[in-house]
Amino acid sequence: MAGDAGHARWTFRLRVSSTALAALMAEWDRCRWVWNESVAKSKQVHAHNRTRPDGADKQTCGPAQLDRMLTEARARTPWLREGSSVPQQQFIRDFGKSRAKALKDIREGLPQRQRAGMPGWKKKREALASLNYTRRGFRLKDGRLHLAGGIVVTPVWSRELPAEPSSVRVYQDSLGHWYASFVVPAGLLPLPETGGVIGVDWGVKEIATTTSDAHDLPHPQHGKKAQARLGRYDRMMARRKPKKGQAGSKGYREAKKWRAKTYAKIARQRQDTGRKWAKNVVRDHDAIAMEDFKPRFLAKSTMARKAADAAIGATKRALTEMARKHGRIVHLVHPAHTTMDCAQCGARTKHALPLSERIYTCTACGTVSPRDKNSARVMLHRAGLNPAGAEGVRPPGALLPEAA
Repeated sequence: MAGDAGHARWTFRLRVSSTALAALMAEWDRCRWVWNESVAKSKQVHAHNRTRPDGADKQTCGPAQLDRMLTEARARTPWLREGSSVPQQQFIRDFGKSRAKALKDIREGLPQRQRAGMPGWKKKREALASLNYTRRGFRLKDGRLHLAGGIVVTPVWSRELPAEPSSVRVYQDSLGHWYASFVVPAGLLPLPETGGVIGVDWGVKEIATTTSDAHDLPHPQHGKKAQARLGRYDRMMARRKPKKGQAGSKGYREAKKWRAKTYAKIARQRQDTGRKWAKNVVRDHDAIAMEDFKPRFLAKSTMARKAADAAIGATKRALTEMARKHGRIVHLVHPAHTTMDCAQCGARTKHALPLSERIYTCTACGTVSPRDKNSARVMLHRAGLNPAGAEGVRPPGALLPEAA
C-alpha cells in the first residue's frame, strides 16, 4: 500500500477475458493516440514560440487547449468517439502535469541530469498499457469492476477495500499481467504507545543502521543472488536479438519474459523486506528520527550497483508510509555533517571521514563507536529526542509536536 498524504493505493490482480482484453487494448490505442497528438502539439507550439522571442502571437499548450483539440478530434473521428472520454481526458491531465514539471525544472535552472524530461512519444511496441478512470468512469458491482465503455473485469479480491475508491488505474506490467490500483482515503490504524524512540542512518553495507541493534537492516542482496540467472537471460537475448525492423523470434520473446519475471521477483523481494522491517520499527517505537537521504548521487559512484540493489529510497518510503498509517511521528533530519559530529559531546571533526574509516573516534571526548551507529544517534540529537530514549525509555518533553 502506497500513496500521498491522506490517500493510499490498493492494488489487485485482474482476471481479464479475451473480450475485455480486446476492449482494453483498443482503449489503450485511443489514449496513446491522444497522448502522441498532445506531444506533437507541444512540439509545434514550442517551434512556433521559438521564432517569436518578443512574445508576439505567442501560443500556449495547456490542458484547456488540449481539451478543445480532443473535443474536435472526437467530433470528426468515429474511431476515437467509440472509446470513453474519461481515460482520454485523464491522459491530457497527465500530459499537462508532466509538461508543467519539465518546464518548471527548466525555469529553475536545474542541471540536465536532475530535470524531468519533456513528455515523449508512446510507441506501440514499447509502451505498456495504463488507463486512469475517475469516479464517473467506473463502478464496482457484484465483485466486478465495470469501466466506462462497457469493459468488465474481475479483480482478485485478496482483501476488502477499506473505503469507497475515488479513482482507479488499470495497467499492464511487463509480463502481460493486468492490475487495478484503487485510490482510497488512508485510514489511521493507531498502535499502542511504547515510549521508545529510534534513529535511522541509511547506508549501503547495511541498508539501515539504527540506535537499536535489534532493528538494523542488513543488505539482503536480492539482486546479486539472481545475477547468474539474469546474466544467462541477457546472453540468450543477445544471441537472438532481431535485426532492426524485424519481430523477435519465439526464443527471444521467451528469454525476455524470463528476464522480466526475474526482475519482478527481485522487486517483490525488496518490497517485502522493506515493509516487514518498517512494520517492526513502527510497532516498537513512538518516534523515528530518520536521515533525509537522497540516494540519487550513488548512481554515479562506484557503489551504484550495490546501492541500486539496496533500494534505499523504497525502504525509506516504506518506513514513512508505515509510520503515517499507524500514527507514529517521523522527523526527517538533514544529512549534512552527520558523520562528522559526535553523538556524545556534539563536537565536529575538522575533516570529513573517508568511507573506508568505519570507526568514529571523537578527538574532544575520546568516544569510540561504529561510524553508522554514531550517525544514528546524531539523528536523535538533531530531532530533539534524547538518545537515552533509544533503549526504550522516552524522556518527558523530548518529542516535538509536529510530524515531518
